[in-house]
Amino acid sequence: MSHTRIDYWQLPRTVRNRVADAIGAVSSAESASEGLNSAVAAVLRTATRRYFIKALPTEHRWVWTQAREAEVAPFVADVGAPLIARIVEDGWDVLLFDALHGHQADYAPDSIDLPHVARLVARIGEIPCPDIELRQAEQRLSAFTDEANLHYFGGNTLLHTDLNPANVIVGGSGARIVDWGWATRGADWLNPAYLVTWLIVAGHEPKEAEWWAEQVPAWQTAPVAGVTAFAAANAVMWATHGGTDPDPWTKQLVDASARWSSYRGMPPSAAGPRSA
Repeated sequence: MSHTRIDYWQLPRTVRNRVADAIGAVSSAESASEGLNSAVAAVLRTATRRYFIKALPTEHRWVWTQAREAEVAPFVADVGAPLIARIVEDGWDVLLFDALHGHQADYAPDSIDLPHVARLVARIGEIPCPDIELRQAEQRLSAFTDEANLHYFGGNTLLHTDLNPANVIVGGSGARIVDWGWATRGADWLNPAYLVTWLIVAGHEPKEAEWWAEQVPAWQTAPVAGVTAFAAANAVMWATHGGTDPDPWTKQLVDASARWSSYRGMPPSAAGPRSA
């Protein structure tokens, strides 16, 4: 579900006053061009620093992702963006982060960013899973695969689950990842598995994409049948989300996930879809 993007200055004055209390007077705000899951997403500048703000109305169906991201933030500080404050004011739920320095990751087959991305995914898997409320991977995938496959996805590893290159920032010290609102608990090999489809979108053949996944130690012990079941479930999920007339952004994921599933021997017609 996307949300119509508004400018930072369209937030109620009461909210902007709370932001200023947290970070100082805002001199400029540049809206982000990527992603539409937040009503406000912008880089804010003060006299001394840059910050990133994301906000949703408190009645939005996905506002729970704001709370999830705020809860996860202290545990992922070494691989993410430091959380400065969460503000709930005048019908808005706001998160303020230090802005990361760097560029959005390039996932193209010849990109020099790929080793940084692989190391980042490995580091995510090394973070002890926090004892907070998180959705389970098997729960999230249950509508898109047979019940007999769900045991493959269970585990106690912290998963990001949205390895969109727009969420990965590569800078001088390596790669970091933002947007933890869909953090999940599950099998350790799912972190690199969630990367594969995005690599295919970027131009990799499925075999090449899996080679990069294999650079993450957790992938090397992944159950073959489990990987195939995940690839098929992922294809069904994107086909279900895309419906009969997917928008261009979704269609690239529908197509890429179907290619991976077919490569694993589960063409979309055999994989599903199932009803949610």
